[in-house]
Amino acid sequence: MQSSSFERLGAMPPVSPVVVSVPHAGRDYPLALKTALRVPLAGLLPLEDRLVDAVARAARTDQTTIVQTRARAWIDLNRREDERDPLLDEGAPSMPLAQQSAKLRSGLGLVPRRASGAGDLWARRFTDADVTARIANDHRPYHAALASALKAAHDRFGVAVLLDVHSMPPLGPGGSRIVIGDRFGHSAEPRFVARIEAECVARGFSTAINAPYAGGHILERHACPAANVHAVQFELDRTLYLDRKLHAPGPGFARVVDLVRAILAALTDEALPVPLAAAAE
Repeated sequence: MQSSSFERLGAMPPVSPVVVSVPHAGRDYPLALKTALRVPLAGLLPLEDRLVDAVARAARTDQTTIVQTRARAWIDLNRREDERDPLLDEGAPSMPLAQQSAKLRSGLGLVPRRASGAGDLWARRFTDADVTARIANDHRPYHAALASALKAAHDRFGVAVLLDVHSMPPLGPGGSRIVIGDRFGHSAEPRFVARIEAECVARGFSTAINAPYAGGHILERHACPAANVHAVQFELDRTLYLDRKLHAPGPGFARVVDLVRAILAALTDEALPVPLAAAAE
């Protein structure tokens, strides 16, 4: 299914307990966004999880997958609706600086104000109507589709597992190439994180847990381990699958696809009970 701002791949209801989300790889830049820029369009590229949607598309087998097609610069699906930047957004709620999230203070709120290497992005502030329309037309439909897929998976299997797929700039010398986030144990049972980490380590990838990325609004909103709905954020170093310019698929692309496919299989194996026929043998 293709909506105006996201694409859903796979069956509904899902045929797997694992659901995949790709919220930051969109490359659709609306005209209203382009005309409001004070920097070249290329200045927005650092906000993209560049082509990680291509990794997810190639890796998935039967998992229902929700892929945002609208650019993150338009609206960030991994931020709460109230994380509106008063320096950019005329409809932002009045909030003391100390009560704002670290991301919002840094210019990475619901509508990003800054990007790495580009500085301030916009030539003007956005009206309340501008941002409210983005919430209604892009943010809420994505989250509704994700919630619907997870509920349908849980209804069918008694468990649902969300893999929220992202990519990140290199963390520097000695930095891990993959970061697995579970909001410090609040968004998933440890066994799911352990299975992901095991697949990474077995294939020679270095990993970190919750540092520096523990997971954002998507995990906070959709995970409920007590109800058997688990969610894990999965961050890939972009140099693992892109070329030297970090623009197109690189020599490591196939290896990363194989890793993600193995992770999806491992999560499915961990989520589902032993088949009744096998248990009876």
